[in-house]
Amino acid sequence: MIELRQSTPLWETEGEQKREAVQSLFARIASDYDRANRLLSFNRDRSWRNLAVQKLNLQPGDRALDLCCGTGDFLLPLRQAVGTSGNLTGLDFCEPMLRQASAKDESSHLVLGDATNLPFQAEEFHAITIGWGIRNVPNIDQAHQEAFRVLKRGGRFVSLDCAEPRNSIIRVTTRFGRSALTKLLGSAFHARQEYSYLDESSKRFRSREELADSMRAAGFTSVQFQDLMLGNICIHWGTKP
Repeated sequence: MIELRQSTPLWETEGEQKREAVQSLFARIASDYDRANRLLSFNRDRSWRNLAVQKLNLQPGDRALDLCCGTGDFLLPLRQAVGTSGNLTGLDFCEPMLRQASAKDESSHLVLGDATNLPFQAEEFHAITIGWGIRNVPNIDQAHQEAFRVLKRGGRFVSLDCAEPRNSIIRVTTRFGRSALTKLLGSAFHARQEYSYLDESSKRFRSREELADSMRAAGFTSVQFQDLMLGNICIHWGTKP
C-alpha cells in the first residue's frame, strides 16, 4: 500500500495513488460502514437503492452486476428484481468490504476487482448498479466505458451518489451539516481522516451534467438523472443501444 504523507489529503490523490489510498481507507471503515450510511442518509439509503433498481427494468432470471458493491446493500433489491433464478455479481476492490457483503445475499458471486478494468467478457449483464462508488474510482470515464462494455445491448446502467444542491442556501446548509456529521462520525468511529475524505470527495465530485456527459461519451443513450433529498443525492441512468 502507498503510505501517504500527512500533507497529502486523500481527496487530492489521483490515479494509482488514489486507488490504493481509497482501498486502504475503506478497509479501515468496513465494519462501521453500514451504520455510517444509515446515519448520513437519515436511514433513507435503502429506499434510494430500491428506486434506482426500478430504473433498470429487470426481469426474473436476469444477470445483474453491482460495481463498487461495498457491503452489498444493492444486492438485496437486485435479488428481489431478478428472483432466485437470476444471477447476481458484486465487485469491489476492498476485501474487507466484500466480507461484509457476503452475508447480504449468500447466492451472489462476489469478486475482488477494479471497476476500471472489469474481469468480465463483453455483454455479460442485463443491468449494472453502482452506489456511492463512481466518485471513488481513479478514472470515472474509464469506469463508465467498462460498464458499457460488459452490458448486453438494451441493458441499463444506474449510478447513485451524492450531489451538490443547486439552491445556494440548501448547498451551504448541507455542507455545514454534512461536515459536522462526518466529523462526529469520524470521532465516534476513531477514523477522522477517513470520514473527512467522504465529506471532501462529495464537495469535489463531478456535477450532474458532467457525469451525464461521461456516460454519453462511453456510449450510453437516453441518459437521465433525478435529484433526491433536495438535490443532495442524484440518480443517473442510461441504456446501451
